[in-house]
Amino acid sequence: MQKPGLAIDIPGLGKRIIHTVVSDYTGTFSCGGKLTSGVKPLLVRLLKLVDVEIITADTYGTAQQQLKGIVAPHRLGKKRPEDIEKRDFARGFQLRHVAAFGNGNNDRLLLAAVKRSGGLAIAVDNGEGCAVDALVHAHIFVSGAASALGLLVNAKALKATLRF
Repeated sequence: MQKPGLAIDIPGLGKRIIHTVVSDYTGTFSCGGKLTSGVKPLLVRLLKLVDVEIITADTYGTAQQQLKGIVAPHRLGKKRPEDIEKRDFARGFQLRHVAAFGNGNNDRLLLAAVKRSGGLAIAVDNGEGCAVDALVHAHIFVSGAASALGLLVNAKALKATLRF
């Protein structure tokens, strides 16, 4: 059974139908390797509406344990540059139906591909900073993972920021 997805209509930017969230973990949904407070219930809530895919270099080696019972993260293979691997992973989905989250230089191509294809690209600072290249390839920058995920749950806040 297909999940219902999220419909977000942003005046001047257009309608976005999100079926998949593709996100980094380290520094995006976690800080110091630990899942940030408030993220788990939002992920659980979103999983009822969309598919959630986490792809990570897992700098701290904690993603599997921290996301246990929520979603199984995909670990980068280290055979190719991380930014290319993340972008290519996301290309396995219809990019125009993807909301992408990231904070690092290795998220820049993921964010750029999603933005260019008509999806939704969100740069996040979750306490470990946000690379400028990630920031410039996103539609919006958000401080805090829970706030960033909350934009999908409360589309009015997203509309208020991105409308023309």
